[in-house]
Amino acid sequence: MAPRPWSSRARRALLTALVTTSVALPVSGAARPAAVPAPAPAALAPLGTVSASELDGRYAAGRPEIRAARDMATRHGDFRRAAALRDMAGAGRHFLTFDGRDGGRSVEVLGDLSRARRIAVLVPGAGVDLDHYGRLRRGARALLGELGGGSAVVAWLGYRTPATLGPSSLTAGRADEAAPGLRAFVTELATAAPGTRVTLLCHSYGSVVCARAASGLDVADIVLYGSPGTGAGSAAALRTRATVRAGLGGNDWIAGVPHTTVPLPFGTVGFGTDPVSPEFGAEVFDAGGAGHGDYLRPGSVSLRSIAGIVAGTAGGGRG
Repeated sequence: MAPRPWSSRARRALLTALVTTSVALPVSGAARPAAVPAPAPAALAPLGTVSASELDGRYAAGRPEIRAARDMATRHGDFRRAAALRDMAGAGRHFLTFDGRDGGRSVEVLGDLSRARRIAVLVPGAGVDLDHYGRLRRGARALLGELGGGSAVVAWLGYRTPATLGPSSLTAGRADEAAPGLRAFVTELATAAPGTRVTLLCHSYGSVVCARAASGLDVADIVLYGSPGTGAGSAAALRTRATVRAGLGGNDWIAGVPHTTVPLPFGTVGFGTDPVSPEFGAEVFDAGGAGHGDYLRPGSVSLRSIAGIVAGTAGGGRG
C-alpha cells in the first residue's frame, strides 16, 4: 500500500522539531572558519572582457592574495586551512576573486573561459567553505570532463554558506545576503562574454540563493538539484526568462525534509514547495539514484543530465 501523504500539521510539527534540534545541537567548530584570520583583498575592477590576456592578469593577481591568507593561517596555527590555501595558490588554479576572511569567498574558473561557448556557474549549499572547498571543485572538474571542449565551469563560493547543522540552513537569511553578489557576478559575466550560453547550477541551499537572485538574470537555465525548496511557490514566481529545471536523486535524504514553511519569532523557517513537484512547474530532469552529495559524480545519470542541460541538448531551454 502506498504511503499516505503527510498532513500539513505533521509537516509543520516535524520542521519545528528540526529547528529546535538544530538550535540545541552543539555544532562543533561552527564558528571556527570565521575565526581564522586573513587579509582584506585588494579591490578589483569588473571584468571588461574574457580575453585570454585580461584573464591571465586577473588570475595572476589573485595568487598573492591566496598566499597571504595561507601565511596568516599558518601563523594562526590552522594547518588545515593553510594546506587548503597552498593547493589553491598553485600555478594551475585560476581564481577571478578570492577573500580568505569569514570562512572564505572565492570564484574559480575551470576550463578556458576566453573560448567557452557555454559556461556553468555552480552555486554550492550549506557547509562549503575554504576548509571543505574540495567537494565543490571535484564536482566542477567532473562536470567539465563531461562537457568537453568549448566549455568552462565556474565554482562560485561567493557567500557565507550556512552550517549544515544549524538554524541558518533552515532560513533564507544567508541567501538574502548572497543574492546581490550572485546577481552582480552573473551580470558581469554576461557583459564580458556576450552571446555565451550561461547556466546556473544550484545545489541544496544554493537553490535558495539562486531563487533570490533569479529575477532578470540573462541565463539560459536555472537548475535546482537536491533542493529543500526555494522559498517560492512556483517556477513562475522566480520571475525569470530562464528555463527552470529541477532534479532529485533517489537516494537523497533531502526528500524527507518537509516542504513547508513555519513562521517563528526570529523569522520564517523552511522553503515551501518542492521544486520537483508538479505544482512548482519546473522541467524535471532524471537525477538517477544520486545521494545528496553525488549529483556531479563521474559516470552518474545526474551528471549526464546536468551536462546535457548546460550544453543545451536537453530540450526545452533557450539556446
